Amino acid sequence: MAEINNKPALRFAGFTEAWEQRKLSELATMHARIGWQNLRTSEFLDSGDYMLITGTDFEDGAINYSTCHYVEKMRYDQDTHIQIDNGSILITKDGTLGKVAYVQGLSMPATLNAGVFNVEIKDEKEVDRKYLFQYLKAPFLMDYVDKKATGGTIKHLNQNILVDFPVVLPNIEEQTSIGAYFSSLDNLITLHQRKYDNLKNVKKACLEKMFPKNGSNVPEIRFKGFTEAWEQRKLGEVVGITSGFMGDSLLSDGKYHLTRIETIADGIVDENRIGYSNKKPDDMYLLNHGDILYSNINSISHMGKVAKYQGNSTLYHGINLLRLQPENNINSDFLLYLLNTEKCRNWAKTRANQAVSQASINQSLLATQEIAISSFDEQEKIGKYFVNLDNLITLHQRKLEKLKNLKKACLEKMFI
Repeated sequence: MAEINNKPALRFAGFTEAWEQRKLSELATMHARIGWQNLRTSEFLDSGDYMLITGTDFEDGAINYSTCHYVEKMRYDQDTHIQIDNGSILITKDGTLGKVAYVQGLSMPATLNAGVFNVEIKDEKEVDRKYLFQYLKAPFLMDYVDKKATGGTIKHLNQNILVDFPVVLPNIEEQTSIGAYFSSLDNLITLHQRKYDNLKNVKKACLEKMFPKNGSNVPEIRFKGFTEAWEQRKLGEVVGITSGFMGDSLLSDGKYHLTRIETIADGIVDENRIGYSNKKPDDMYLLNHGDILYSNINSISHMGKVAKYQGNSTLYHGINLLRLQPENNINSDFLLYLLNTEKCRNWAKTRANQAVSQASINQSLLATQEIAISSFDEQEKIGKYFVNLDNLITLHQRKLEKLKNLKKACLEKMFI
């Protein structure tokens, strides 16, 4: 055993002993499906009593059981060393190398497909499973593999590479504390990721159900008390549409701040992604709170993206974006989300002029777009609903980013 002189920068109270360094092969055995056991894709089943886990089923350190295939009992019984249980630690050795997963929530017998190692701890009194999983999942393993790849590219993570991988260990009690801490952090990250994903899905569904679809003048879902049919209008009849200042908006620095394509981010105007000009734009290009910017030139996938300007700084309307200024009877939030519906995005993609190197929609063409408008009171309700939904999405996104940053910092400080 090689003793480590250094100690981690951050420790739980009561732990002061030096850590030791061991080889992975001293702590665990590694087994994978050997060549003659390889499965043919024709043996993969869509259902069954014996699950087959493949590296492509790994998802953020866990197994996505919904993507797993199944095999016959004979294939499961073939090798006990690759029969998987809750608490198993798995490492991909082919394809995307070094992905690590901790098995939990498994409710049926399971075995491994080719390309995955089953890491079995030799002595549970010496090594905590969750600690070893977190250590293998941290960047240390892939940094080690990259060093071994000097002078060539390792396409397979062979066992003879893994056996010498150095693992630093505190005593079992400190391992348990560290493993439990990171597991709790992972659970929190997963919780906020699910909430974030669910809210995004709710928004996507509501965008399609709270605005009329093609051929209809009423939405599928409405707020209580609203029954009137929506009015069909051309976009140019309810908003003013203008093009931007043709200045040096792509400069990396300058006296005057201008919007550009990159300024549109998730429905808002991101003032950290602006362009600059040394030539002063006319005041007519100065953005007002509530203006909507429309991406009218870029790849087809970005065509028709919109963002609302909610700032009060001196920001000018730059090139490659059209500015939409709603009339008094049009709620800007309502218009923002209306233009974010699949119907409006598809309109932009199908009508973009692809005869030039970049797709584009000019002012005249955009003005002809047919949209459905509700009463102003209903517009306000819809706009407010989506603003609140976006605020919730942003809240969980920030919590998620904060937790991920916390984990990253702790990985650097709680391990040697």
